[in-house]
Amino acid sequence: METVYRLNMGGPLISAQNDTLGRTWENDLKYLRVNGSALNVSIDPASIKYTASITEETAPNWVYATAETMGDANVSNMNFNITWVFPVNPNFRYFVRAHFCDISSQSLYALVFNLYLNDDIAAASLDLSTLTSNLNVPYYMDFISSSSAGSDTLTVSIGPDSVTDITNATLSGLEIMKISNEAGSLDGVSSVKNLLPLSSLKKNKIWIIIGSLVGAVIALVFIGFCCCCLLMRKPKANHQGHPLHGNSQTMTKMSMASKKSGTASCISSASSSFGQFFSLQEILDATNKFDESLLLGVGGFGRVYRGMLEDGTNCAVKRGNSRSEQGLAEFMTEIEMLSKLRHRHLVSLIGYCDERSETILVYEYMANGPLRSHLYGTNFPSLTWKQRLDICIGAARGLHYLHTFAARSIIHRDVKTTNILLDENFVAKVSDFGLSKTGPALDQTHVSTAVKGSFGYLDPEYFRRQQLTEKSDVYSFGVVLMEVLCARSALNPVLPREQVNIAEWAMSWHKKGMLNQIMDSNLVGKLNPASLKKYGETAEKCLAEHGTERPSMGDVLWNLEYALQLEETSSVLTEPDDNSMNHIPAIRLTPLESFDNSVTMTNGGNSGTDCNAEDSLVNPCGR
Repeated sequence: METVYRLNMGGPLISAQNDTLGRTWENDLKYLRVNGSALNVSIDPASIKYTASITEETAPNWVYATAETMGDANVSNMNFNITWVFPVNPNFRYFVRAHFCDISSQSLYALVFNLYLNDDIAAASLDLSTLTSNLNVPYYMDFISSSSAGSDTLTVSIGPDSVTDITNATLSGLEIMKISNEAGSLDGVSSVKNLLPLSSLKKNKIWIIIGSLVGAVIALVFIGFCCCCLLMRKPKANHQGHPLHGNSQTMTKMSMASKKSGTASCISSASSSFGQFFSLQEILDATNKFDESLLLGVGGFGRVYRGMLEDGTNCAVKRGNSRSEQGLAEFMTEIEMLSKLRHRHLVSLIGYCDERSETILVYEYMANGPLRSHLYGTNFPSLTWKQRLDICIGAARGLHYLHTFAARSIIHRDVKTTNILLDENFVAKVSDFGLSKTGPALDQTHVSTAVKGSFGYLDPEYFRRQQLTEKSDVYSFGVVLMEVLCARSALNPVLPREQVNIAEWAMSWHKKGMLNQIMDSNLVGKLNPASLKKYGETAEKCLAEHGTERPSMGDVLWNLEYALQLEETSSVLTEPDDNSMNHIPAIRLTPLESFDNSVTMTNGGNSGTDCNAEDSLVNPCGR
């Protein structure tokens, strides 16, 4: 073989004197198809962790200590690839070695991408964390390729994997070597078909024939086994505890989503923990064949209907959109999350249906619907201040449970007034766990992930840095607190610019000590000023610019309960105790970054001119 190209991606020229094997590694910039499409990153070469199989003889640590990554890594909408173009002799095949080292991620399992040779996928869903079990560990892959069809170039590309929400990719080094032809020549004209000796070709053909026959026999045996299983399976009257079986398309997409979610193992492996299995016929009977008059709402996962089970139990039936990959991923996430969560202030999962390409979840029925519908946009009676505090306290308890119930917390990622549901007694329950994410491990500060959530509620720090923590939920809950107080949407583009974002607008009034001037007119003169003061301080702290300045949900809960006590006290003008251990001191909040109001948003579904921000940011065109 003859070395044609040897590149140090994102790094400087490495001379032969600096390579233990005397190799020269040149910079990659002149081979980029689009200048500026790649962003180079680097770390201290001493941080590279070689293994027994990959040493400095594989490539110098300077190769693995630099890399090219997606050029606009801070933007979630990246559907392009980084491509390098290499002129080659089309009469030869080429040995390609790609060197990788995850030096850009802050945590494991935060980087999954594809590698392409001549626009064909050479390595799909490449997860370096799974392959190396650590960051800064070198890895390489070898391929045989020829030039592009009808061309004298060979192209190498990296790009995001379409089945994940991760929008980054990386490449540390590249070696391209010309393979000699049948005459042992590296410069003569040779047919690509005749690269191998004839004896090798004959042997290869024999092995191909044998392999094909063996594969056919195995396939026939497998098909026969599946047919026998289908014939032997009989419907059961009681479907309690069936595994989530599903169609192949659903399970394939769900299993791939499971790899990236980090929430649990494959969903079909825990057959008895997902609640009751309902047949599709039972679902059709419960919803009168999905009667549109029973429609409760439409979300990113699909449509939600009111239903009644055979035993007379009222339920909510969420029917997934079978054409939506995102919907299938949310189905998997939600059923995994809810199957292990039980709390008075979390909506309970009754069961599921995964039959005939249908993905359906069955929940307890929440008679009074979403909190938002009791704040504005409907003719429902106005909630009292005490009711609003009780509802906020209930939602805070649910979120506090998510953040603390297990060794690794669960971050909801989509806290908003439409995802806080009210039962017949106005008890608040947090719902919709389709975007939920397992929180950081004990030795981590955050989870690196693409931005998901709803406009108006997004933590600005998460939006900028793509670093998710429990404090992102705290920020969203702060927006909810202001929405509850002011009875208006989180975003309202028809208002003057300074009023569009409720968080910025409400905080500007709070700093002036005039929060009572913008609260719901139905509350004027009907609440304790001390309670309002404590409530405003709590919301202000939740909306702090930086996550480290925000309280935990436990502290938020304590302060809301204190605000309720102040409301219930007989001393109407009692001021909050500023010396209390859990008191959240007032702070001066720096102005929040304005979101780009040119982003396309969908109507939240309420009447009037509120232009509600039921606008979900998921890859990136809504849920």
